[in-house]
Amino acid sequence: MRGFLACLGAVAFVCAVAPAAATSAPGIAYGLTDDAWLASGPGTVEDRVATLDGLGVQVVRFTVRWDQVAPTEPAVPTDPQDPAYDWATPSSVLDALHARDIDVVLQLDGAPSWSNGGKPPNYIPTSATSFGAFATAAAREYPWVKKFQIWNEPNQQRWLRPTSAPLYVTRLLNPAYAAIHAATSGAKIAGGGTAPRGSTGGVSPIAWITRMHRAHARLDVYAHNPYPLNPKRETPLHAPACKTCTTATMATLSRLERLVRLYFPRARIWLTEYGYQSNPPDRLLGVAPPLQARYVSEGAYAAYRAPRVDLLIHFLYRDEPTVARFQSGLVTLHNAPRPALAAFELPLAETARTGSTTSLWGQLRAPDVGSVAVLESKGETSWSSFARINVSGRGYFRWRGRLPHGSVVRVHAGGLVGAPLTIT
Repeated sequence: MRGFLACLGAVAFVCAVAPAAATSAPGIAYGLTDDAWLASGPGTVEDRVATLDGLGVQVVRFTVRWDQVAPTEPAVPTDPQDPAYDWATPSSVLDALHARDIDVVLQLDGAPSWSNGGKPPNYIPTSATSFGAFATAAAREYPWVKKFQIWNEPNQQRWLRPTSAPLYVTRLLNPAYAAIHAATSGAKIAGGGTAPRGSTGGVSPIAWITRMHRAHARLDVYAHNPYPLNPKRETPLHAPACKTCTTATMATLSRLERLVRLYFPRARIWLTEYGYQSNPPDRLLGVAPPLQARYVSEGAYAAYRAPRVDLLIHFLYRDEPTVARFQSGLVTLHNAPRPALAAFELPLAETARTGSTTSLWGQLRAPDVGSVAVLESKGETSWSSFARINVSGRGYFRWRGRLPHGSVVRVHAGGLVGAPLTIT
């Protein structure tokens, strides 16, 4: 049992100690990705990494851009010390993460023009060996990194051209798989990295993974970004019914799980980008900040209960400067915290409702909150506690009891309070 609950004796609630779901992934880790903020946000890189550590971030996905690290062709491309390589920018971030003992998923992306016939970075290299040589150099430069992801959303044209699963496998994934495993003992290589849909000119994730299998892809993990397709109609736990859809979001993750189990039976799953945008500032695709916070917690629960999922990585820490870009930050562009920040530190999700009986799942994730907390309900003028929580291990807990429809509850632990959750 990952955690247990003791109810306050003076409160007449129906309570149950419940173990974590037997089918959930063992040891799932929760993390964050925000390359731009980590590399050049306010303060020092050590300050920014310390901020993530204080939130309970266990893993960071960070991108090493081949085109930026090697803008000119190295004479010895497998040697990270070749003068053509410049690792300064990624190393400043990666060294800070390593010093804090935060795990890293190192994403390799972006082809230099010398490798693809003078084309932009989203065009695949012409050689089947050049990317493998770069992967060897990256693995040798960062020998402590054990988790790698090959490319970002290659099933969409804006990230990879030609948008072809066989070419992705033969020129990117398989060469990198062989190279990294030869260089790093115990490495895990994630392929796919798919977007939830192909978009214009792209390939659906369901078709993509099928074609990867036919091309004899080699991977230890399948990576996927299960963003919602319609944020205002789809939650992390529920999507409109669609029997013919070939997309894969958090709410329909089972589609992807079935194919991973069929085609790559030994592979695990990493969810390497996920989040809901906030309104304001994104009035078209964003949801209200309290709803964004709810979805942070529900997404954490959805990943927790998926048997093959080992990682869920939130995108972003801070909103991007352009509204047309992503506004899914835990803080605003001006660093004001959103309710989503509290939901990341102390996630709390409603997992079931039968009559007046509600089931809750949560985690004491922030490292300084300890192992004791209380559940609180909001009254007319103040909050009052109705259950005491004691956890062990990774801080997961469950609670089941009577709560009226519309009740507002939260977790309070170690001086932190989680985002308010309205019971349905």
